[in-house]
Amino acid sequence: MEWSREELYRRIQEAHPGELDALQKQVEGSPWRQAYHIQPSTGLLNDPNGFAYYQGKYHLFYQWFPFGPVHGMKHWYHTASTDLVRWHNVGVGIEPTEFFESHGAYSGSGIVHEGKLYLFYTGNTHDADWVRHPYQCMAVMHPDGRIEKWEKPVIAAPPEGYTSHFRDPKVWKEGEHFFAVIGAQRKKDETGCILLYRSPDLREWEWVGELETALPHFGYMWECPDYFEADRRGVLMFSPQGLTPQGDSYQNIYQSGYLLGEPLDFHRPRIHHGPFREWDNGFDFYAPQTTESPDGRRILVGWMGLPDLAYPTDAYGWAHCLTLPREVIRKGDQLLQQPVRELDSLRGESLTITDAISSETKAYEGFLGTTYELECRFTPEDASAFGVELRVGDEEKTVIRYDKEQKKVILDRSSSGAPVAVDYGTSRARFLDADEICLRIFMDVSSIELFVNDGEAVFTSRIFPSKTSGGIRFFSEQGKTEMEAVLWPYQLD
Repeated sequence: MEWSREELYRRIQEAHPGELDALQKQVEGSPWRQAYHIQPSTGLLNDPNGFAYYQGKYHLFYQWFPFGPVHGMKHWYHTASTDLVRWHNVGVGIEPTEFFESHGAYSGSGIVHEGKLYLFYTGNTHDADWVRHPYQCMAVMHPDGRIEKWEKPVIAAPPEGYTSHFRDPKVWKEGEHFFAVIGAQRKKDETGCILLYRSPDLREWEWVGELETALPHFGYMWECPDYFEADRRGVLMFSPQGLTPQGDSYQNIYQSGYLLGEPLDFHRPRIHHGPFREWDNGFDFYAPQTTESPDGRRILVGWMGLPDLAYPTDAYGWAHCLTLPREVIRKGDQLLQQPVRELDSLRGESLTITDAISSETKAYEGFLGTTYELECRFTPEDASAFGVELRVGDEEKTVIRYDKEQKKVILDRSSSGAPVAVDYGTSRARFLDADEICLRIFMDVSSIELFVNDGEAVFTSRIFPSKTSGGIRFFSEQGKTEMEAVLWPYQLD
């Protein structure tokens, strides 16, 4: 469902305090409101946008439709943080009020230049026949926090040979020029690709060309591109739509991943790269965006959700959240994701157990909760499988299992509570050949983020258990496993 500009603003104008209060109360009645993740006050959150460090703070915007868990006319909502952990709501950053964004301010990015934060985004419009006309637009945040839109788009239309699926600019500076990658679709066969643009001043943009990769036919649209360099290697990331599942890969409705290779050739343009690798092997991850921290780390945040799916929170007037910030680190021919170190500040007093478990499932005193960090290290002797059960209740549990024979980490949410997207399966797996398995788990009220062996595999998923399901149990199947676990309950403001 996509509401017109006129319909949205009619609702805003006609809304009265009682109606808005009722919507907020509906959201507050949700049993799945998160404790330490970014989430919308009402309505729908999706893609992270404009992620940048500016004037001593991280600024992070997200796509927001305030009036319900549907993809209506999008705003940019603004949050900020000094430490990547405690975020405060600033308010609406970009409101779609101009002709070039008449049906929503769509995704984009941010760059700091000459003491200001420039926000490069897609303006979505439709004509009377509901034909899409995208514009690439610019807004500027001044030091006083005021955001001012430029009077006209900086790129008025896609180049010849490309459809109106032309959106999500990611901007950066290289030498004396600014560059941007924009997601696109070819007209000739309706396949996805990325276009490269160049500018001397952020106002006048020249199309350099379609970015050449070794993936000429890889889905029907590439959304939310990003480019950066990691340890002298080029990283091109994007979210392709229309991939066919292959084994344990591409199991979700849409994917997000990256190509790692030589630095981008800005003149041809092209990138020589290895295979497309998914960022995340869980159920709910899409449209990630990165920025560079003041100390040089590459920080990634994603949307913990997916388009075109219904979620249990819809009934309470809201949907989705953002992932925790993660540091991206290159290791050989792949990129690892690790939770930013600032998250350690949430830890309460730790509780540690060390045990040998053999063909059994065990619970330990004090190991329970709904908001915590848990680190488990397993060293199997002769067990065929082992792992941990989380958010355990009378009939509920979320299971992380390592199958030693298949050499796979498996996340099973078939009994996690209220179901979601069961047509796309209830378990996810990733091949990982290791003698020891370390699980670092971030549990919130309705999500789990799992980092395996220092981020070699990552699983991000929403779960919707009962409030009373808070148990933690460890298990070993058909043999013995040495196990050590540390639990940090989170001390939240």
